[in-house]
Amino acid sequence: MANDLVTGTLELLILKAVAWGPRHGYAIGKWIRETTDHFVQVQEGVLYLALHRLQRKGFLSESFGETGTGRQAKFYSLTRKGRAHLRAEIVRWSQFAGAVNAAIALSEPS
Repeated sequence: MANDLVTGTLELLILKAVAWGPRHGYAIGKWIRETTDHFVQVQEGVLYLALHRLQRKGFLSESFGETGTGRQAKFYSLTRKGRAHLRAEIVRWSQFAGAVNAAIALSEPS
C-alpha cells in the first residue's frame, strides 16, 4: 500500500534508516518496510533513484563493503549536511502531521 507517498517522505525515511550507521540499499528498503509495519513498500527502482538524489544533494555518501551474506554492496552513510537536514525534516514532518491530524479530527457539521 502507500504508493503515493507525501513528497519528501521517502527521503526522510531513507535518511532516518542510515542515521545509526551505513546501510546498503536492500537493508534500507527492508528497514522502511519493517519499521512501518509493511505499510510503506518502496519499489527498488524508486529507492535507488531517491538514494542517488540524496547523494547529489550532499546528504549521503557512499562506500563499498561486504553485506552480512558476504556479497559486495554499496553502503550509504549520512553526511553532516544530511544529519542537519534530517533534524530539520523531522521537525517539518511532525508539524505537518500534527496539522493534518487536527484537521481530520474535526467533527463534521450537523
